[in-house]
Amino acid sequence: MADSYEKELKQWVDSERTTLELQHTASKLLLERDVELVLFRRKFFDKKLSEIMHDHSYLSQFAEISLSTALSKSFADAIAKLEVVPSKIDLGRLSREYHAEGKNYSSVDEFVKAKLGELTGVAKKTLVPRDIVLYGFGRIGRLAARILMDHAGSGHQLRLKGIVTRDKSTDDLPKRASLLRKDSVQGKFGGVVIPDSENGAININGHTVKMISASSPAEIDYTAHGINNALIIDNTGVWRDEKGLGEHLKAKGSDVVILTAPGKGDIPNIVYGVNHEQYNAENQKIFTAASCTTNAIVPVIDVIENNLGIEQGHIETVHAYTNDQNLLDNYHKKSRRGRGAPTNMVITETGAGKAVTKVFPHMKGKLTSNAVRVPVPNVSLAILSLNVKKQTSVEEVNQLLRNASLYGKLVEQIDFSVSDEIVSSDVVGNSHACEIDSKATIVSEDGKRIVIYAWYDNEYGYTCQVVRLAKHLAGVRRPVYF
Repeated sequence: MADSYEKELKQWVDSERTTLELQHTASKLLLERDVELVLFRRKFFDKKLSEIMHDHSYLSQFAEISLSTALSKSFADAIAKLEVVPSKIDLGRLSREYHAEGKNYSSVDEFVKAKLGELTGVAKKTLVPRDIVLYGFGRIGRLAARILMDHAGSGHQLRLKGIVTRDKSTDDLPKRASLLRKDSVQGKFGGVVIPDSENGAININGHTVKMISASSPAEIDYTAHGINNALIIDNTGVWRDEKGLGEHLKAKGSDVVILTAPGKGDIPNIVYGVNHEQYNAENQKIFTAASCTTNAIVPVIDVIENNLGIEQGHIETVHAYTNDQNLLDNYHKKSRRGRGAPTNMVITETGAGKAVTKVFPHMKGKLTSNAVRVPVPNVSLAILSLNVKKQTSVEEVNQLLRNASLYGKLVEQIDFSVSDEIVSSDVVGNSHACEIDSKATIVSEDGKRIVIYAWYDNEYGYTCQVVRLAKHLAGVRRPVYF
């Protein structure tokens, strides 16, 4: 027994050493060459060794291939020897392909060189950094700041340069810095946040971010703060139509606006991963990243519609309470929302069903939707009850969604759980637009009605979608090998 204990302990320490070397190589590639390595979208940079080891173990379960830190390290070492353009490379895909085709190559180096040929030996794309301004610094604004810093790398993509708030006082900066640094739901920010009251800024991981006070968007001169050609992320929700959001474009130094809420009128409604390629910032300047719920359900609907066809359906959202609701019973202009959010379930409306038709016009009239706000501060659950055209089974539905989570255009949007024990708090911090609860999937006896349960971090996962859209519109999205 003692010998077995010592043997297993030694194996673990050896594995930690290998993981450390893997992380070191991955970090150098990101910081020095803007080449980011991930494992089925899980990052290596700035992460605990035990988490990286857990990712390899857990992902092996539903990827149905053997994933090891040793093989990942071999891939990373091979990539480091190549002249790879700034890009994002999934070692999970390489692992799958290596298990299937590795025998055809004399070495891992030869295999990796062949697979990444499209990212090597070509003209290196110069990424021109774009300035970002967060208009509003509430829940979404602060998470956007965290994510932008996590994605900063060597600074060749998006650069957070300014944050706009309405009020400013002598103790404003320290309070805002503290709210960014510590969060009751998302936990502590793993970085350095230093308020600089003298210069009216907050220094975040070496980035000097100007804190700008303004009562309206049009009055700001961003160029006076060293901000130019900026992409504005409006997370206040105050203006939702083209006229109101157009005020941002009157500000000197601004260029594009993204609203982090459903827009009104003909503003393009974008769910990144599904319809973003239809839009660019050359002719259109105002966009909406839709809602958290729309981002959660549209990728799932895309998979089911393309493979099984949807006759009609209903979407019920079990949604965490939001800042719009009252903490205790008090007056609210909307029905029911005046009752205390932490002590009640509250039926309310959601526009997610109608918003789907802005992405998929052919779905008009097929979906209904509603929502129930429940006493949790974060993570929501979309329940999609769909009548499909083709007869199916639980196994087929789960396989379709599992495959979408691993390979293809929706790998950043759909995550997949094989756990019998998953609950809402397990999804906090998930960067995907949704996570499929595969153990809860239901299919009727006739195989024509399906029920899919999709968890989503309505704060963090949604904000990751916003940042992905911002990279696309800013033209700083790197080539990917997913």
